[in-house]
Amino acid sequence: MLSLSRLRALGGLAIGQCCAGCGRPGPLVCAECADRLAPRPHRCSARPGCPPTWAAGPYTGADRALLLAYKHGGARALAARSAERLAAAVAAAVPGPRPVLLVPVPARPQSVRRRGGDQVLPLSRRTARALRGRGRAAAHLPLLRHVRRVDDQVGLGRAGRRRNLSGALAVRPGRAPPDTAPTGTVVVDTVLVDDVVTTGATLAEAARALRASGATVRAAAVLAERR
Repeated sequence: MLSLSRLRALGGLAIGQCCAGCGRPGPLVCAECADRLAPRPHRCSARPGCPPTWAAGPYTGADRALLLAYKHGGARALAARSAERLAAAVAAAVPGPRPVLLVPVPARPQSVRRRGGDQVLPLSRRTARALRGRGRAAAHLPLLRHVRRVDDQVGLGRAGRRRNLSGALAVRPGRAPPDTAPTGTVVVDTVLVDDVVTTGATLAEAARALRASGATVRAAAVLAERR
């Protein structure tokens, strides 16, 4: 549940009155929160079925507030900052010269209708752009889709989330990622991207679906890790 200060901040964002990080009147991100939100990627704790996952920050404080403001508050002006932070997590997850292919984890259709869109989709696109700005070849490719209804994950534990998501995702027909050469050599680093990781069930299912299509999933990157 959102605190009263966070609710006020989300409301204030609609008319540009509050900082998304702390809720104080002023710019969209105040100088103090901007320092707190500087990307400090960290390796997430291992979760069953998940590829190695890196997060731009924890799901606490200003990191959490920024994510919620972007995801639920309609603060699209935060998209560029969020993409830069996610790009730092991707760079930490797959260092090296190979091109990067970002595959966004699709939101549930019910969530898309409720929020008016899938925020991870434009975030992935902007992150690829941010990586190219850093000199890394990168592309965004929405390969995955839901193939059956998934219940809301809120209130479900690790086992319940895995059962809820089992077999829910698949690669779109004819769109398997070209991540290997005919010789079998990996030529591009395929990275799953999402906004937050909790139990890891969603990333695990997305990785399973990609691997079932023959793809090699090198890593995952998220904005925040929720412990």
